[in-house]
Amino acid sequence: MTVSPRAINEERLDQLIGQAIVDFGAAYHAPLVAVGDKLGLYTTLAQAGPLTAAELAARTSTVERYIREWLNAQAAGGYVEYDAATDRYFLSPEQALLLADEDSPAFLVGAFQSAAAAALVGPRLVRAFRTGEGLSYYDHDGDLFVGIERLFRSGYTAHLVQSWLPNLGDVEDRLRAGARVADVGCGLGAATILMASAYPHSTFVGFDYHRPSVETARERATAASVADRVRFEVASAAAYLDRGFDLICFFDSLHDLGDPVAALLHARQALAADGSLMLVEPYAGDRIEENLNPMGRASYAASTLICTPCGLSQEPGLALGAQAGEARIREIVEQAGFSIFRRAAQTPFNLVFDVRP
Repeated sequence: MTVSPRAINEERLDQLIGQAIVDFGAAYHAPLVAVGDKLGLYTTLAQAGPLTAAELAARTSTVERYIREWLNAQAAGGYVEYDAATDRYFLSPEQALLLADEDSPAFLVGAFQSAAAAALVGPRLVRAFRTGEGLSYYDHDGDLFVGIERLFRSGYTAHLVQSWLPNLGDVEDRLRAGARVADVGCGLGAATILMASAYPHSTFVGFDYHRPSVETARERATAASVADRVRFEVASAAAYLDRGFDLICFFDSLHDLGDPVAALLHARQALAADGSLMLVEPYAGDRIEENLNPMGRASYAASTLICTPCGLSQEPGLALGAQAGEARIREIVEQAGFSIFRRAAQTPFNLVFDVRP
């Protein structure tokens, strides 16, 4: 296809080229963040202060030539500071919160880790685009699960106990007194373990169809000293057998299901008479144009690589995607027979819904 030069807006073309340079630089940057995290480069910089490339290499048992190139890439991207006068590199306090402090609510290494892992499915995704077939979690590299858990855990740590649960009416009082809680699509168990640690009189069950994730979640519950009140089981969202739950949670999992209506119908049957649901979903507006922003871009991209193929891999393949929006989620909830649906909380990353029969 040939475009007439007269139809080209040179200023707009220059802007697009500039954006593309930023974007492919970011694509190359994601695996380098994962490398820096796995080698302890960020934490070493945060703890030691300004270091030369050789000093950082010596402290991390790595090779200086690789470290120097990595540091320059980080500095060019604004993720590491460089002092030309001393030839040393360091992290600002803000960079340290983002890259070196796993307990920080701003910690985003998991986003880069999961993005780098998700990209590995590219060749299979090309075929899926042509055939319409799905790609389950089983089709992804194991780093994806770890990266997603680390990304989500930052938000859960900052908000789950502090604001989300307190905004669910009487739920927090019941948790303090002793409630039965299910986490459907629990992944590696981050949210389940956080709740168990905060509410020692309650018991928790996490369900996930991905056996390796369940096995890791069990190990983490033991490490967190909550295994006496938490168990994790391999089960799909519409097949677990337990009943009588006071609270059933879906943490960023409902939109990944091929049949979210069936999952919610099953949850309604598994609730105690006065039980409720908490749905945590990615932040999204109801109209496409409301999501054409940096957060929407990241969510649509992740949804294309992970969430939508995952939904299409399960019958009937509804595939809500990560940007379904409140109105669409309400439709799904009402189809499952729930009568109360309200937005209980929100963050720049999540919408939190209180759902009751």
